[in-house]
Amino acid sequence: MIPRLVVTSGEPAGIGPDILLAAATKPQSAQLVGLGDKTLLATRAQQLGLDVRLVPYSSTEPTVAHQPGELSVIDVPLPVANHSGTLDPRNASQVLAQLDLAIELCRNQECQGMVTAPVQKSVINEAGIPFSGHTEYLASGLQVSDVVMLLVSDNLRIALATTHLPLRDVPDAINQPLIERTLAVINQALSQQFGINHPHITVLGLNPHAGESGHLGKEELAVIEPGCNAARAQGLTVIGPVSADTAFTPEKRQKTDAYLAMFHDQGLPVLKTLGFGDAVNVTLGLPIIRTSVDHGTALELAGTGQAKASSLQAAITLAGQLALKQSGTAEFANPDN
Repeated sequence: MIPRLVVTSGEPAGIGPDILLAAATKPQSAQLVGLGDKTLLATRAQQLGLDVRLVPYSSTEPTVAHQPGELSVIDVPLPVANHSGTLDPRNASQVLAQLDLAIELCRNQECQGMVTAPVQKSVINEAGIPFSGHTEYLASGLQVSDVVMLLVSDNLRIALATTHLPLRDVPDAINQPLIERTLAVINQALSQQFGINHPHITVLGLNPHAGESGHLGKEELAVIEPGCNAARAQGLTVIGPVSADTAFTPEKRQKTDAYLAMFHDQGLPVLKTLGFGDAVNVTLGLPIIRTSVDHGTALELAGTGQAKASSLQAAITLAGQLALKQSGTAEFANPDN
């Protein structure tokens, strides 16, 4: 089986179109279906000196592995002309239209996975559209309540109990049911999607030293530890809550299949320090496969040729691997090997 993956181009003023076109020049073991403004993609390819032929996507064509230098595209026109590096709220609707279309292509199983380029949350909000991130938007669009943001780099996996929240709002957002649900989603994904038998999940405390037995905060005793205990009672292998400052030593990483961090910037600086540019964002708990890059729109690099496509390539490879595992097919070639 050759999986068909829909790949968004994301924010048109950012590097999303650049890295999508760069990926199109490389061999891929999946069929890629790009979403974006076809005129913008053609202009950006010329600007970057990339020889990519854009062809209209046809759902009636048989699925074949991607051919370097050719990209099947579904044209999602921009409301107004784009300029590299310059955000325009009038184009926010086009960014979300890409996501809506990608959801439908996966929901009806025309595509076996979704890979997303970065979007600019601020400009979507400036357009008057409430938007806190891909994870929340996809969960709403697919009518799913329990989703988890997981970042993957090689064998390091870090999931988040809360995602894009101001730091002052994090303690109030963490409760025992959240911990229990999140651990259940992570455990199921590690077992079913990643093929890990009896996964070990390490849970980080919210406070320094995991609360120091309640002297540096009560959240560990009140909600995190009870949530971990409830998960253990369900048969999950859960370690913690542990102090975040020593949780990522090499010895402890070897004993952990995934970490659960309490907030965005507790776990992700570690992962991005160790694997920035090659890490992948995976949304767990969705009825479809969704992976994404580990970086933002990098407006200053758009159209310069300096943007690296390594994270998008890793996201494409992982999405293909997950799609084949879901279908029961064992092998998915990594084009970099």
